Amino acid sequence: MRVAFWLTALLFVPLGLYLYFLPPGVSALIGVSPLWLARGSGALLLAWGAFQVAASFRPDAVKVAGLAGGNLLCVAALLPAALRGADVLPPALRSLLLGVSAFLLVLAVVAILSFPSRRGHL
Repeated sequence: MRVAFWLTALLFVPLGLYLYFLPPGVSALIGVSPLWLARGSGALLLAWGAFQVAASFRPDAVKVAGLAGGNLLCVAALLPAALRGADVLPPALRSLLLGVSAFLLVLAVVAILSFPSRRGHL
């Protein structure tokens, strides 16, 4: 279960740092118009990744639910964009979005399945 927390953090912390410190030239290249939007998104992703690192030291039902819920929400945001954007997105970006969606979905399922149920302890 801790692996799911760490792998999620290893995805979100670098992505958050990259978006937070996104150079203006790159933001114009990828079409992010207000730069503060990229910086705000980066800060949010960095905070989520840092929370995953902290939560991995003492996972409980609430933290596992947060990990699974957060990952499933990211999948719910990325997957429709990747599927509908077949004609708009470059194939490499579309493949990347689909791969990240699949990775986050697997991590959410691993976290849910690896957490011991309370029924066995009664």
